Amino acid sequence: MKKILAVLLVLTVAMAAFAGGGGDKSGGGDGGVTRGMNRKMVMGYSQIGAESEWRNANTLDILAAATEYNVDLRFSDAMQKQENQLQAIRTFIRQKVDIIAFTPVVETGWAAVLSEAKAAKIPVMCIDRTIAEGMESDLFTCFIGSDMQLEGRRSAEWLVKYMDQIGRGSKNPLNVVELQGTVGSGPATGRQIGFMEILANYPNYKVIRTQTGNFTRAEGKQVMEAFLKSDGDIIDALFAHNDDMAIGAIQAIEEYGRKPGTDIIIVSIDAVKGAFEAMMEGKLNASIECNPLLGRQTIETAVKILTGQSVPKWVVSEESVFDQSNAAAAFPTRSY
Repeated sequence: MKKILAVLLVLTVAMAAFAGGGGDKSGGGDGGVTRGMNRKMVMGYSQIGAESEWRNANTLDILAAATEYNVDLRFSDAMQKQENQLQAIRTFIRQKVDIIAFTPVVETGWAAVLSEAKAAKIPVMCIDRTIAEGMESDLFTCFIGSDMQLEGRRSAEWLVKYMDQIGRGSKNPLNVVELQGTVGSGPATGRQIGFMEILANYPNYKVIRTQTGNFTRAEGKQVMEAFLKSDGDIIDALFAHNDDMAIGAIQAIEEYGRKPGTDIIIVSIDAVKGAFEAMMEGKLNASIECNPLLGRQTIETAVKILTGQSVPKWVVSEESVFDQSNAAAAFPTRSY
């Protein structure tokens, strides 16, 4: 019920913010100026959806920061569809917003619309995910978010070290299954590349199944059920591209009759509260942090861009690694 209410809150606030936007550069009805500026900033923001605990926390933090800094935020929920984001960005351009921020559903297919924003002299920020053109692209001003390949490398490094600690690292073959995020998305691509980069040094580690669960708990469970049906008795470890898919997979493993966290070692990415609860229950072994609280960084960076200050092309998030050894101690401090 708490998760349902959180999703409803995100969608309600987001729709209200987007519906309330007009073309007036003076901002919303409360007037005033944005902190750090001499007027009120108008920002268009296209979010990909509400597919996970992580995404809900990310959205709420951005909405809260916009309120704190007194920003006229035109917010659009794409509901996981790129065509909705393309439409939203073109709407922002027509509204002549000061700046556009967006989290791309996938990496490709943005050149045309971002070229339109560039022609309109509206700077663009990529938040959490970037585009295929990479950091050399002049289609966006900066990227704020995590190093997805580093998260994949950290996941594999943790898995290899832990398997050695429990005496299972020399098993040959050591069979791993992978729950990917949305195909073509920056996190899915980067995390897989980083993970496989490390495992390439350990030839006894074999990724025997890999399939997308689209970052959702329901699809994570469904795909894990298929993995178990085919190879249930030989799977040694699971790498999930996010915690929600891992939690869905845990349900599938328990229903199959094996013990998650013991029979099948599980490492995932995000470090949301649900993952900490699973680690404290002994069902999830580790979660690599991907910090969703990007609201202040987003607004503060936008202010710098619009006031002529220099900003780095990539503003990297600060993140940690959590597992069963430190989850309980860290849990009370978690805000998402």
